[in-house]
Amino acid sequence: MGNNISDFLASAPDQEVRILLLGLDNAGKTTLLKQLASEDISHITPTQGFNIKSVQSQGFKLNVWDIGGQRKIRPYWRNYFENTDVLIYVIDSADRKRFEETGQELAELLDEEKLSGVPVLIFANKQDLLTAAPASEIAEGLNLHTIRDRIWQIQSCSALTGEGVQVRW
Repeated sequence: MGNNISDFLASAPDQEVRILLLGLDNAGKTTLLKQLASEDISHITPTQGFNIKSVQSQGFKLNVWDIGGQRKIRPYWRNYFENTDVLIYVIDSADRKRFEETGQELAELLDEEKLSGVPVLIFANKQDLLTAAPASEIAEGLNLHTIRDRIWQIQSCSALTGEGVQVRW
């Protein structure tokens, strides 16, 4: 599954990392961010613009930009590409009807010049749901094995329960 993101981060200047958190609406991005920051997740509404949080993790200061995923907001994603160190892409593993759409958005992101070579961590979220596709099936469906120009990894998680949410660099 790609090389390890920890090797890449080891070279991060000042141990400060700018992370872009993207994915379709309702994938669980904000819940994931709040779990990473150990915040209350009981009242989360769809993100209209963006959230930004600084999270300490394993000696790194992670500056995470969580951008809304509704279709009308997605064209604005590109305003946040500059200086991104790591892209985290969140997928609702139980929403199989949108796998094609989420795969298309991810493919477009991977083609973006400003994100060229940026490592990508894909969270296969909502694994607590019985209908969730396993990360391996999602990886295959999205042809992740064909990614050759960057470090990548896919990780199963449930932002709701917090399981698998630790960013394993």
